[in-house]
Amino acid sequence: MEYVNLFTRDDNGTTQPAPKATGQGGILEGQDPSVYDPKNPIIMFIIQACVILCVCRALHFPLGYLKEPRVVGEVLGGILLGPSVFGRIPGFTQHIFPPESIPNLNNVANLGLILFLFIIGLEVDLRYFFSNWKVALSVGAAGMSFPFALGIGVSHGLYNQFGNETGTVPIAYGTYLLFIGIAMSITAFPVLCRILTELKLLQTPVGIITLASGVGDDVVGWVLLALCVALVNAGSGLTALYIILVTIEFGLFLTFGIRPLFMRALERTHSLQDGPTQGIMVLTILLCLGSAFFTGAIGVHPIFGAFLAGLIMPHEGGFAIKVTEKIEDLMMTLFLPLYFTLSGLNTNLGLLNNGITWAYLIAVTIIAFSSKFLGVAVAARLNGLVWRESFSIGALMSCKGLVELIVLNIGLQAKIISTRVFTMFVVMALITTFATTPLTSLLYPPWYQRKLEAWKRGEIDWDTGAPIRPDRGNSEDGLITPEKAGSSDIQSLLIYLRLDNMPNTLAFVSLFGGRSVENLHPRHDLTAVEDEKPRTVVQVHGMRLVQLTARLGSVMTSSETEALSAFDPVLNAFRVLGQLYNLAVSGEVDIVPEDSYAESLTTKATEEASDLLLIPWTETGSMSEAPLVSKNTIERKLRSEAYSIFVNETFNTHRGATAVFVNKGFSGTLEQSPAVLSRRILFKSGRGQERGAITEMTELPSVDRSHHIFVPFFGGADAQAAVRLALQLAANQEITVTLIHYQMRGEDQITEESLGSKSVPDGKIKVETAGEEGDDDTFFVTIQRNLVESLRPRVSFRTTISYDPVQDAITDAQNEVGRDRRNGGDLIILGRNIRMADSGASRCLGLVADVLLEKDISASVVVMQARANPLRRGHSGNGTRFAEALPPFESA
Repeated sequence: MEYVNLFTRDDNGTTQPAPKATGQGGILEGQDPSVYDPKNPIIMFIIQACVILCVCRALHFPLGYLKEPRVVGEVLGGILLGPSVFGRIPGFTQHIFPPESIPNLNNVANLGLILFLFIIGLEVDLRYFFSNWKVALSVGAAGMSFPFALGIGVSHGLYNQFGNETGTVPIAYGTYLLFIGIAMSITAFPVLCRILTELKLLQTPVGIITLASGVGDDVVGWVLLALCVALVNAGSGLTALYIILVTIEFGLFLTFGIRPLFMRALERTHSLQDGPTQGIMVLTILLCLGSAFFTGAIGVHPIFGAFLAGLIMPHEGGFAIKVTEKIEDLMMTLFLPLYFTLSGLNTNLGLLNNGITWAYLIAVTIIAFSSKFLGVAVAARLNGLVWRESFSIGALMSCKGLVELIVLNIGLQAKIISTRVFTMFVVMALITTFATTPLTSLLYPPWYQRKLEAWKRGEIDWDTGAPIRPDRGNSEDGLITPEKAGSSDIQSLLIYLRLDNMPNTLAFVSLFGGRSVENLHPRHDLTAVEDEKPRTVVQVHGMRLVQLTARLGSVMTSSETEALSAFDPVLNAFRVLGQLYNLAVSGEVDIVPEDSYAESLTTKATEEASDLLLIPWTETGSMSEAPLVSKNTIERKLRSEAYSIFVNETFNTHRGATAVFVNKGFSGTLEQSPAVLSRRILFKSGRGQERGAITEMTELPSVDRSHHIFVPFFGGADAQAAVRLALQLAANQEITVTLIHYQMRGEDQITEESLGSKSVPDGKIKVETAGEEGDDDTFFVTIQRNLVESLRPRVSFRTTISYDPVQDAITDAQNEVGRDRRNGGDLIILGRNIRMADSGASRCLGLVADVLLEKDISASVVVMQARANPLRRGHSGNGTRFAEALPPFESA
């Protein structure tokens, strides 16, 4: 039998109980996880991280609707969790944020801060500064010098009043003055990029100048902060000078020594073209941490070294963006909320407990905002901008954001400022950051941007807003008169380019192209050539929309839209289309939030004075352009709620003509058909081949590029626009058109009809006339009479009196289109006529289009909505008279 010794003897020979092992059962052994254990700190860290993330996300949710930066919610969350609010609950701080656990939390947060400053360096693109250096230098200098100068005045009072409080060390007034000046003049460059992107100002003069000036202010601010920390940490002025000189030499070493070697490694691993490999990411992180270690070791804060490492990263090939995408998720979701919550924990609003403190808080806030706002505005005005543009730049540059909090935390850690002064400046940073977005939106709204651009182009009179050049195609009452019927073609087209239906959409757009002018040899007699007037070249502008997310990489991408527009494969394929089909093609990429897609398209269509805005329907069943399109998504694509909302919003907000193209195999399909005998032939090999081998022969694709268009005409402005579009496409010699006018008799409504469909309610649906019958009859007759002679062999007109128009249109469509499966695909073009049905259901494409798409008809559908007439449709627009070119599709 074995015996367990439960006692031990000490050095004096005294018997003592044997020590017990630390319990590992946790709460099962009665341990309290909220009690901090220095030997097992991870449990407390997990509790703290979960509490911080939940509170910050809960606060950011309502602030996101106000377009406020995430840092506002994170700092407010820290203030709530700190001694100001939750800290007053008995036992809360001792169990959730015990003082002995803060160093561990602080280490993790500072690691995130080092990575964040590295990403800030990645974001800083000095090309913005050098390409606009004159205005950037003047605006940036005014934005730094004015607040710095006024900060000198307030720093004297702060130094004498709060310079000797608990938590500070004796420092020279000059060092204190330098720190207060930096805190008053710094600009939050990362938050600035986010605000400019969300307000869609990056490509405006305001956005370009703000970014260029912000880059310069950002670099100067961090250099001055490094100088300030060096002065605090140095024992003498000579030591501070050595620290500054070593820091400058280290920056030069990184630029001219490390960067060329790093670029060579990127070229050898093809990381510039294909993105950073895992080895390159390790090298990048080591470069960031090594640089941070060096600057920290010589007496400058480690974040300055990380910032320098980010500055030398290349931007070619989107390398900086790809590195950011790999780092930012964990950093933005965990590390940074911890850091800025710690800022809130160090903020004690209870210290604002007397009149002199509140007086200094008000003074600091007013001076920090007004000096930046007025200094930048005056400098911008002297550079030729109008006052509202100048004030908008001033409001944007006044944003303090997270950079201010980083500066304040460094000052608190270095014991330059007390907790009371830290709290005052945190409140100032929150107020100025919170006010930036609404103030900029108020000073520089979209309608003012459009008016200003139109005025600069000389299109409108500034005082009255009246156009200097009369709008083309505009009539007093918005009606299509018989004299104008069929006289206006689409000359400019804006198309929303999507990857999922790119081949079919381009095939449809190619129908607008004309025959290229024949190129003749100079020796030939040009007089013998037949004098034939070529068709007018249609201008087509393609627009690619990329979703703007909360990631920093998305914001960085939005600042490089010009490079994206030049190298985007979809736009390049679109440009080739113009060369093949004699179209004047242009294109661009725009990065906006998903809920702003409709606004971006309609705004661009107005700016381009487009006669038609063309939107292809999604093939994926969602707003996403995912290239992997399954059969399930194709079957449910028409039931996409998100895309229906987007299309409906576009219809309701665009004042010009709008068309939606729903593809059903137009110009062929890439979908693999089931294995059938008629598709491929298998036969045994002949002589010279291996005995018994089977050779597969696939049928050749059809070369028939003809199309047949069916236009059911129910009357109204939308139907008239559909007729005119079909007749313009009929100028293509490979297109034939059938137009059928369904004359609907009765007073205000016609007979009820039964429509059996999944999406259309069973039973009786009341159908109303879409417009005045006399106008529609006159239009249809005039169109037929004025048809040019060359189109008559390919266009057929028919008028029928119908008491069941929708069902008749379905029957005619089944007879007219989809019968020849070998051609390039047939089309049904019809008006949206959203007021045609009174079924109590909200329809995106209209009653007739919904029914036709539900039927088994092998033809793509184009749904037209004519230019909106405020008197008829109830659209009021934005109340402006400027910068709005009215398309020729006018309301009836």
